[in-house]
Amino acid sequence: MPKWNLPAFRLIALAAVAGVLAGVTALYVMGGPAGNLGAEMGGETACAAKAEKVTALEPAIGGEVAAMLPADPPRSMSGLSFTGPDGKAMTLADFAGKTLLLNLWATWCAPCRHEMPALDALQSEMGPDRFEVVAVNIDRGGDEKPKAFLQEIGIQSLAYYRDASTGIFNELKKGGLALGLPVTLLVDADGCLLAHMNGPAEWASEDAKRLIKAALPAGES
Repeated sequence: MPKWNLPAFRLIALAAVAGVLAGVTALYVMGGPAGNLGAEMGGETACAAKAEKVTALEPAIGGEVAAMLPADPPRSMSGLSFTGPDGKAMTLADFAGKTLLLNLWATWCAPCRHEMPALDALQSEMGPDRFEVVAVNIDRGGDEKPKAFLQEIGIQSLAYYRDASTGIFNELKKGGLALGLPVTLLVDADGCLLAHMNGPAEWASEDAKRLIKAALPAGES
């Protein structure tokens, strides 16, 4: 048996692990230039003042949406950009006045595919006047595949939002909000982050509806 130099062996092993992690990370960060949030990711005074609202929301986090994490700190998401149903560029600021459930998904993400009908049902029941599910597809390439998938599973209430550059995912990843897909953010009517989660949830559940109602402006729940 050869004699190993243990410190050197450990360094080699660590380098190998780092290489694997770098390869996995590349799956998520390849894409166009970032810049969806810019300075807004820092958390302006208006959103920093939402700490009490986040605290009040915490009792509604549980059951099917127990993986939701309260925003710490609340920060502006208004600069996140993508394309709308008409193919034109837009940001979350265009939804001012609405409470939002922003969800990033892709056709190659099995949990994303599984939760899409529940998101559609949530939008159908609670939207569109004061609340909207903003489900942003981040498939690379053209629109054909994601549109075909939505048609195949009978999505009727969700509007089609898109970011083929994956820039929106990269911005959330830089801000420590995205690890993989799906990613979901609960954003208030002023564009401030209230809670976030990585992974799927049962969005048509009573637990999810209770959380959304708790996030609505006072007097609208």
